[in-house]
Amino acid sequence: MWINGIVVSGHGVASGAAADPRFPAGTLALQLPVFARLGLDLDGLYHGTLNVSVAPLVPRPQQALSTFRDVKWHPGCPAEDFSFFDIRIAAVEGEPVQAYIYWPHPETKPEHFQDPHVVEILAPRLDDIAEGLPVRFWVDPGRMKFQDE
Repeated sequence: MWINGIVVSGHGVASGAAADPRFPAGTLALQLPVFARLGLDLDGLYHGTLNVSVAPLVPRPQQALSTFRDVKWHPGCPAEDFSFFDIRIAAVEGEPVQAYIYWPHPETKPEHFQDPHVVEILAPRLDDIAEGLPVRFWVDPGRMKFQDE
């Protein structure tokens, strides 16, 4: 299933752009090695999330590729649950590349909440995708559905 969206700004904590002193290189710099030890190697992906609004749709997780529970990735933060969903993403006219929906479970996430219409995507650096531009991504509806509110 192809989903259309618009790239929107995020909180900047995943990449370190927010300059949060707890995570000077960003939360993903701390989390990705933990995920690799748990069995999901995300090497080669940009250490920041691509935030995509799919409004008026809302993502509804079904069957994740990987789910990790009670992940303690920082001594000053509570443990969280994370799921990952394999997708392909592209600029509207671009070639799709392998990527992942990064899903910190809202019920265990302590801060930096997303709009319910936004999915966070981990992908390689994509020069033809930027804030305000349309994107499309393919996701197996058995992994995640997108429904009207």
